[in-house]
Amino acid sequence: MRKLKLSELSRVSVDEYNFLPKLPVVAVLDNIRSAMNVGSVFRTADAFAIERIIICGISATPPNREITKTAIGATESVRWEYIEDISEAVFSLKKQGYLIVGVEQTDKSVTLETTDFKNNKIAVIFGNEVDGISDKIMEDMDICVEIPQYGTKHSLNVSVCAGIVLWELTKRYYDH
Repeated sequence: MRKLKLSELSRVSVDEYNFLPKLPVVAVLDNIRSAMNVGSVFRTADAFAIERIIICGISATPPNREITKTAIGATESVRWEYIEDISEAVFSLKKQGYLIVGVEQTDKSVTLETTDFKNNKIAVIFGNEVDGISDKIMEDMDICVEIPQYGTKHSLNVSVCAGIVLWELTKRYYDH
């Protein structure tokens, strides 16, 4: 066994990536404190070819040194936009026909693996590292999902969470 060289990975160029079909998923970053977490979500979004990222509130935007460090070029391939007010972003996505999925532990959340998204266009809201999703949009969610956890901690790092959720959506999309 040997590791593959970059030249053996058959990756597309940024120009070619722009013409690839995209997963009908928008990642919405709600007041993410760490620019490195934002960069990590960019890298994951590129890996799974999601449609775009919407960055809201205090979240850092490209160009930013810490985003660039963790995104490793994904800010050049993944479409993104900044909308300061998360409520405005969610309202716009609802008008465009997206199912609004919050990743949050709530009294009505369901586990990620038991959720049927019915091949909808999906906007996934990832919240602040400490406070989670903004309270002002909780009632705007169509559904809240959570990732089952079995240890002593009550949450995952937001970029790890995004990786798990986006991978699960990717698997379901390409399995259908």
